[in-house]
Amino acid sequence: MRVLGLIPARGGSKGVPRKNVRSLEGRPLLSYVAAAASAAATLARIIVSTDDEEIAAVASGCGIEVPFRRPADLGRDDTPTLPVIQHALDVLEAGGDRFDAVCLLQPTSPCVTAAQIDACVRLLDAEAADAVVTVRPVPVEYNPHWVYFRGDDGSLRLSTGEAAPIARRQALPPAYHRAGSVYVTRVDCLRAGTLYGRRLLGLEVDADSAVNIDSEADLVDAARVLRARRER
Repeated sequence: MRVLGLIPARGGSKGVPRKNVRSLEGRPLLSYVAAAASAAATLARIIVSTDDEEIAAVASGCGIEVPFRRPADLGRDDTPTLPVIQHALDVLEAGGDRFDAVCLLQPTSPCVTAAQIDACVRLLDAEAADAVVTVRPVPVEYNPHWVYFRGDDGSLRLSTGEAAPIARRQALPPAYHRAGSVYVTRVDCLRAGTLYGRRLLGLEVDADSAVNIDSEADLVDAARVLRARRER
């Protein structure tokens, strides 16, 4: 199976300005996911999709290809992920390079590891899944069987649609949320307009690996994780 490693890194960001090239422990944020991708054994090719010249220069300095510039209309705040992936596939396929799956790696997940990338790709292949994503357990108090939505009339209804919640904590089924660090999807699903397909599997990762940079506080958390790893 031939897998493309794709790192989407646009120039604009609001919560943390220029976050993809912000310094984290003396290195650009982008460099961490670039290093993990480069160390992974399952990626046939790794590229960065960006609309920004500084980001392109940083990526090239990390040894990652930047074979094109992303169009401006795919670099807005509200641009979905799927068209960005499809655009990258279109450009690469026009040059004769085809893939069976795409491994989407977010530069805002600096604590992702090569082992996690490889585990997701291998799980996709071994289980004939449409897609694999990294996940974290949902805290028990937020389990869907205990979560309510409020209707227009003020009444509450369980998110599961059931009439009553499961009474005992021990009886709750495990629930997960996306960690956001790794998404691996087969190309035929991406071409059909879905990042997840019908058969989606999850690879559970630890909390440190799931740190995502959305705020200045997240940069502090990521620095703590990276320092701890170096000390180990």
